[in-house]
Amino acid sequence: MKRNIIITGGHGQLGQCLQEITGSTEQPYQYVFLSSADLDLSAPDQMQSLFEKYQPAFCVNCAAYTAVDQAEEDEGQAFEINEHAVERLAKTCTAYQTTLIHISTDFVFDGASGIPLTENSITNPINVYGLSKLKGEQAIPRVLDQYYILRTSWLYSEKANNFCKTMLKLAQIKDHLQVISDQVGTPTYAMDLAQTITLIINSNQNAYGIYHYSNEGVASWYDFAKAIFEFAEIDIEVLPVNSNAFVTKARRPHYSVLDKSKIKNTFNISIPYWKESLNRCINRM
Repeated sequence: MKRNIIITGGHGQLGQCLQEITGSTEQPYQYVFLSSADLDLSAPDQMQSLFEKYQPAFCVNCAAYTAVDQAEEDEGQAFEINEHAVERLAKTCTAYQTTLIHISTDFVFDGASGIPLTENSITNPINVYGLSKLKGEQAIPRVLDQYYILRTSWLYSEKANNFCKTMLKLAQIKDHLQVISDQVGTPTYAMDLAQTITLIINSNQNAYGIYHYSNEGVASWYDFAKAIFEFAEIDIEVLPVNSNAFVTKARRPHYSVLDKSKIKNTFNISIPYWKESLNRCINRM
């Protein structure tokens, strides 16, 4: 009999990618994708009822409050979803002996280091979103032993809303774009992250803890945009600008390249270069 895996945020970008990957290949588990309508993370009784029904071996938490600028004015909701709901989920996982895989972010760092960030690098978020995600990370080990926290960065895919799709839409109505060139990180294809999540689940390991996952390489948002248009064969002028050209409510880290040595060595995986994955994504579109 297959054991179940429940995916919270199952209709979001990463959830959709997981749904495609697990639906197209034979899996030793039955995946159950839950939308916010299926599971209100602020309702403990509903959470317990679903865990009682499915008795999950794993819970992959893809649900999050991700409106970075809006979080500056909506702190209560950001912390409710990114911290308090995560703690409730971790407690429920403890009660049902479920392993939690929780998705976190490069925004837990301040972007001041200038060298690739390891899992032991000092966290110091510079906006409400990053702080709420860090508090969620910290809540998990207080109540649960069996967990993986996966920090990732700059997620995009052919699904949902993301930077890549936004650039392609803007190119239909504009003849030039200004894109920030002084924020550096690594674009991450959500299909690659989804594949890695299934690999961790199927590895039968219990190497619990925090891990970093993004694609390989380094890019600015400007580099990312230029590559999108190159692979999509779109002729548009892209101009590099500094962050101060755009006034935003939330500050962003200027450098958030993640060191992936730990996840590569632990699970014996190779990670694609970001341009290779971007080309695959554009071709799929």
